[in-house]
Amino acid sequence: MKKEKIILAYSGGLDTSVILKWLDNKGFDVIAYVADVGQQEDFKAIEEKAYATGASKVYVEDLKDELVTDYIFPAMQGNAIYEGRYLLGTSIARPLIAKRHIEIAKKEGTKFVSHGATGKGNDQVRFEFGFYALMPDVQIIAPWKDPEFLEQFKGRTDLIAYADKYEIPIKASKSKPYSEDENLLHISHEAGILEDPAMRCPEDVYSLTKSPQEAPDAETILKIKFEDGIPVSVINENDGTQKTDPLEMFLYLNEVGGENAIGRVDMVENRYIGLKSRGVYETPGGTILWEAHKDLEGVAMDKEVMHLRDMFMPKFAELIYNGLWFSPEMDFILSAIYKSQEDITGEVRLALYKGNILTIGRTSPTSLYNQDLSSMEVEGGYNPVDCQGFININGMRLQAHNVVLRKNGPYNWRKNI
Repeated sequence: MKKEKIILAYSGGLDTSVILKWLDNKGFDVIAYVADVGQQEDFKAIEEKAYATGASKVYVEDLKDELVTDYIFPAMQGNAIYEGRYLLGTSIARPLIAKRHIEIAKKEGTKFVSHGATGKGNDQVRFEFGFYALMPDVQIIAPWKDPEFLEQFKGRTDLIAYADKYEIPIKASKSKPYSEDENLLHISHEAGILEDPAMRCPEDVYSLTKSPQEAPDAETILKIKFEDGIPVSVINENDGTQKTDPLEMFLYLNEVGGENAIGRVDMVENRYIGLKSRGVYETPGGTILWEAHKDLEGVAMDKEVMHLRDMFMPKFAELIYNGLWFSPEMDFILSAIYKSQEDITGEVRLALYKGNILTIGRTSPTSLYNQDLSSMEVEGGYNPVDCQGFININGMRLQAHNVVLRKNGPYNWRKNI
């Protein structure tokens, strides 16, 4: 009897290796899918391990270029920041991983897909929303929500015993007492020893960024050029290094940012499913790009367009965080963001120094800044007398509001705030 094919998102770690063998033992023809989104891994070794564990075929997909141009850059164009601090490093890669997962399923002629995301985290939602959006009749097997799997595997000890039974190799080195997720945009550290939000994150946890104390004692000056809100070149004015390829540019910003202690965030956030979690993030290149992009918008974007875009930025970030990249509301918001980025063109100069990013200049051929009009020294065609009528008209509603308040007795600012 022909086995049903199933495409498993595979990392080579303990969980997905056990899942691969478990699916194989349940009678599936397991095809392993490994997404290269910039994590530092030995992909050849992962491929070999997948075959040794029972996979009939292994796809190792290089998604780095697409991640930068089609996901990271659009998130930056919308200045997406979740809960005011998190640059969405993990969540921005999930829709791309899900998209290629479904493409492989279609190529292999199956509707069965599987992943190793836990039942308490955000990734289960992100992956499965992507699956349903791109293949409505998909059949998802999520072991960490499967009663049979949960009965068999109650913890890490059971997973290790299963791996030993089927001679699945386990890394000999002691595993870190926390979990990590890495891609081009960031690396996250959470769970384990980091679950106590009062405990300072140990310095040896950080892997992409130096501490401010160890960063260079001199500024690194970067000039970043944008066209229609997209970065097109990075120049290091200290040593003349220049990058123009999107992936190379982003990798270089990660390197320079990490050297200068840029992009560390330690926060407690709200997961989509309602739980709070403590996460420690390192996002060096992304933090540099977000800062430069926002600064250029200050000189090249219309005020009312900017304020409207800023109103739905939190929603944009929330949609990314919650795995709704392929939703109709995301289509709507992205179309508005792309429209807002027309003519956001120019150059921004930044000074990086011990964890800080200082904007030191910006120029734009589409600048809306008029130095003569803004100057306190030059009249520049602006007549201050005109402001009196503007103030009088806009002050009328405040005068009317004052009358209403006084009907209720003596006005008390503190009482009425």
